[in-house]
Amino acid sequence: MRARLLPLLIVLMAGVLLALGFPLAVSVAAAQQQRVVIDRIDDTARFAALAQFVTERPSGSRRTVKDERQETLQSELERYWEVYGIKAGVFYRDDEPMAHAPADWYLSKSGDVRRAFEEALLSRPGHDPKQVWPWQDGRLVVASPVIRDGDVIAVVVTDSPTAKMRSETLRGWLPIALGEAAAMLMAVGAALRLTGWVLHPVRILDATTHDIATGSLKSRVAVAGGPPELRRLARSFNEMADNVEAVLEQQRAFVADASHQLRNPLSALLLRIELLALELPEDNEEVASVRTEGKRLAQVLDDLLDLALAEHAAADLQLTDIGALAAERVAAWRPLADEKGVRLREECPAVTAWADPVALSSALDAVIDNALKFTPEGEEVTVTVFANGEKSTIVIADRGPGLAEEELTRIGDRFWRSNRHQNVKGSGLGLSISRALLAAAGGTIAYAHHEPHGLRVTVTVPRSEPPGV
Repeated sequence: MRARLLPLLIVLMAGVLLALGFPLAVSVAAAQQQRVVIDRIDDTARFAALAQFVTERPSGSRRTVKDERQETLQSELERYWEVYGIKAGVFYRDDEPMAHAPADWYLSKSGDVRRAFEEALLSRPGHDPKQVWPWQDGRLVVASPVIRDGDVIAVVVTDSPTAKMRSETLRGWLPIALGEAAAMLMAVGAALRLTGWVLHPVRILDATTHDIATGSLKSRVAVAGGPPELRRLARSFNEMADNVEAVLEQQRAFVADASHQLRNPLSALLLRIELLALELPEDNEEVASVRTEGKRLAQVLDDLLDLALAEHAAADLQLTDIGALAAERVAAWRPLADEKGVRLREECPAVTAWADPVALSSALDAVIDNALKFTPEGEEVTVTVFANGEKSTIVIADRGPGLAEEELTRIGDRFWRSNRHQNVKGSGLGLSISRALLAAAGGTIAYAHHEPHGLRVTVTVPRSEPPGV
């Protein structure tokens, strides 16, 4: 979320800074050019004043007659060119020069000089030339009319290089660029602080939600920092978590209490059945059926109590050699396997992981018992232990009938049993207990087909040390 929010804030702040910086930069460039234009206007006005006193252009034989005022004007223009490097000239209406410098500079037939000249002929001095930017190699043209007796008799034109003006504009832009860069760095810092302030409670809320989802129902959000709306959300989340935990605790307590309270009446009932059986023939089918159902009910109550305890008890995590633990459980179940004619094989090298040894042993007992229960005589059950990255894995594979694809999605649900196995002894709670025991310790259990037939159960436990251990 931060990766999406932070660029958005930075782009918005950069847009604001650019929206302020661009007009300021344009204003600096315009002011610099306006200063140069005003300076050139003053120069053209001075030259126009000198040109007013030049006698009329001689014609015919009078062209050889020198005009002292014209010579003064010419010398002023030449000195202006030598000192400033600015082309300047006074041109009659028919483009003939009255005076000009340098000597090879004349009016062009097109371009900025021609446009400025024609505007001045109309008594409209070109005091607003096109803006020249620092990256443009342009020139600045200013023209002023020479008016005598109310008529425009000539035009003064200056054609200035803009290198110096463009350099001054760049120097004027440098403080703006530095200010924009400093402001952008401050904006990025502010955006980092703002996103951190806003998203810190969200990250805590996400981590707490994950902890609760993985079984740590005691986790709560620390209501501190962040916007008021997120603090209010954190308080509401804690209240919800408290209510959910209270409801689950009541449910577990009810199951445990009900299982415990039903055991005494059920034990008394089974005792009375045994007493009544003494009065009936030994092979009475009804008594045998009632005795079987009573024992099955007692097993269900025992499993319910175990499930309630498994979901309630905290795991005692230890660094455990799960290879040795699995081998121990295989050895404990081997007599039953031999009795049923099932080969129970193990591959349990030394592999360490963080687990609750008692809970893991109980879960393995339930899974191995289930595998032996459905594996026919002459087949085998294998228990394999290996390390896989950050997980240690125990795989129990049998050669039983297996389950259909839709049944794999139901296995492990409370009281669920396949319709094909209703006559097999069991309460349908064994794998549910295994899942609860493993989840409390950060482990998982998964089910899949075992080719060519059978069920493959995969138990995983973490190899890295859990936080808080």
